[in-house]
Amino acid sequence: MNDVAHTATVGARMALDPIVVRQDASLAEAARLMDAHHVHGLPVVDHSGSLVGVVSQTDLARARATEFLWRSWPGLSVRHLMTAPAVTANRSMPLLQAARKMERRGIHRLVVVADHDETLPIGVLSISDLVHVIAEEAGPAPTPASPPEPTPEILDA
Repeated sequence: MNDVAHTATVGARMALDPIVVRQDASLAEAARLMDAHHVHGLPVVDHSGSLVGVVSQTDLARARATEFLWRSWPGLSVRHLMTAPAVTANRSMPLLQAARKMERRGIHRLVVVADHDETLPIGVLSISDLVHVIAEEAGPAPTPASPPEPTPEILDA
């Protein structure tokens, strides 16, 4: 990432109004939300709407693949699997700094919080958002060369 990433901020690239899940929601509900909204992770909030963690598709997949968790699946709620605390960014953070934060932590999203309240999720910046920036910097894709026209075989009679 060069020019765009050095000048753009998280606020310019984040997805607004994140889909959130309550910490007491079932794992099935979290899976349904991710599937319905085509997202890979959800900020987790408590009963007052304050950010308390993040749950991802990877968290759900690991739970389904772990025998003990699989047996306990119906009784588990999001709070049992979420990562807490959530790794956050504010809207004025430069994209490059956000990308480095994700890289250092080995995560695929940052929950963007309000400047006046670090417990209020206002957006999400995902690794996909960063890939869009990289693609924009690379410019338009080159036009692929046309394949050669097939030449008919001439058969001796």
